Amino acid sequence: MYLFSHDDLKKAVEVLRQGGVILYPTDTVWGLGCDATNPEAVKRVFGIKQREDIKSMLVLIENQNMLNSYVREVPEVAWQLIEVTDKPLTIIYSGAKNLASNLIATDGSVGIRVTTEKFTEQLIQRFRRPIVSTSANISGEPTPQNFDEISEGIKASVDYVVQYRQDDQSKSKPSSILKLGVSGEIQIIRP
Repeated sequence: MYLFSHDDLKKAVEVLRQGGVILYPTDTVWGLGCDATNPEAVKRVFGIKQREDIKSMLVLIENQNMLNSYVREVPEVAWQLIEVTDKPLTIIYSGAKNLASNLIATDGSVGIRVTTEKFTEQLIQRFRRPIVSTSANISGEPTPQNFDEISEGIKASVDYVVQYRQDDQSKSKPSSILKLGVSGEIQIIRP
């Protein structure tokens, strides 16, 4: 079990509030993160990843109560899926709202995951907004499975690198991804 320092958490929140980009551990892989409501910060993350901004990135929230603030209509099945999942699950919802416009896909959808990682939960709780989470790599390159696999270029391009869990050598995996239709139909994007 890893413990995080409140100074580490405080610094990460400060950087997010200033529109900066952080490198941080999530409930899956290490991620690049920023304020999901700030289009300029989102643009910076796309730039760091060298990713076209037509490819969407997901958003982390601290609990499912935040969903209604960022999705027009949450299908009933979403609540059930969140309750029963035993591994990180990103759900793509139609009708995204109150997020940076460049974070929302052309069809109006956005991927959102309720984090189960304690540091990230506290980070979002203190920041009081959702944060972007996208793997800490250049687009098209392999996803780093722990901190040591993240390139020095990525580490140098962010405003703050979270100290917590840098020495964790366990191999992480990306989340499962499901897309929900307004009527509750489910499409598996990544098992």
